[in-house]
Amino acid sequence: MTVFSLRRPYMSALRPVAIARWLMAVAALVFLMVVVGGITRLTESGLSITEWKPITGAIPPLTHDQWMDAFRLYQQTPEYQEINRGMSLSDFQFIFFWEWVHRLLGRLIGLAFALPLLWFAWRRAIPAGYGPRLVALLALGGLQGAIGWWMVTSGLSERTDVSHYRLAVHLLTALFIIGGLVWTALDLLALARDPAARPAALRPFALLVLLILLAQLMFGAFTAGLDAGYVSNTWPLMNDRLVPDGIQWLGSLWATVSSDPYLVHFIHRWFAWVAAIALILLARRARRAGRRGASIAINATVGTQVALGIATVVSGIALPLAVLHQAVGALVVAAAAWGAHAIGAQNRP
Repeated sequence: MTVFSLRRPYMSALRPVAIARWLMAVAALVFLMVVVGGITRLTESGLSITEWKPITGAIPPLTHDQWMDAFRLYQQTPEYQEINRGMSLSDFQFIFFWEWVHRLLGRLIGLAFALPLLWFAWRRAIPAGYGPRLVALLALGGLQGAIGWWMVTSGLSERTDVSHYRLAVHLLTALFIIGGLVWTALDLLALARDPAARPAALRPFALLVLLILLAQLMFGAFTAGLDAGYVSNTWPLMNDRLVPDGIQWLGSLWATVSSDPYLVHFIHRWFAWVAAIALILLARRARRAGRRGASIAINATVGTQVALGIATVVSGIALPLAVLHQAVGALVVAAAAWGAHAIGAQNRP
């Protein structure tokens, strides 16, 4: 047997591993962007940049005149006129910084995905069947940028904040991208171990768990967008009541369920236990499938997230705790994707 015949399978196995590591690195960048997005929201920084300049916007204002031009644009927004009137330039620069970092990370993620993808494609290193999936993930990332601007525009003309519906779409899309990146990386790692391995299937039970998690994350986004976390800082009761006072009928069932701060907080608080139980059951199935790491990851992130949720409420939405709560929520998504992949990969022909 020649040296070439020994190296060829080895090199073939390296390609899926290299792509999987790249995807995990991109997932880490998206996770970082979710964290910075949480800081941006909690510091009310999201409306500080009133223009969408995908290329030139990467360079912040550099001179005093440029800063004053950006500040004057912000002063025309309802948020400034109704809430922040009289804000100093230095205060504006603080909120501008977080929104700029958030957008800069988006640009960085785009480059970190597109350039290696072109490289792997040019080297013909992408395994058969994975090209369309990688292109779809790239397109979804581009769409996420457009969704982000669509969200911002909702708060530039008539509102003093962004639409909580659009905020939910923006956050959920980012979390879906994390899940897609993790799932694809795990498929590629399986392919590296066994060239005959097929992509994992999304089993019905795993789909149900992920849908439950989706609902919980959606109400978490609604809670954030409506500032509903501030309506009660007690736990387990809300202002000494199981069902809080203050819930108002807003014209339709959906409008009330999705837009009344008291009811949104109540649902997010108690549906969390449904999501936690579903995820723990997913962890048990992942362990039975031989993926102990996935099981540990799910249990650890879910337990931490529940504790952080309670701590965030009783602290009156302290910024460090609230940011950690959003960050661990993203880790829950990654762990859930790992667990769902684990049970979908077992006993595949």
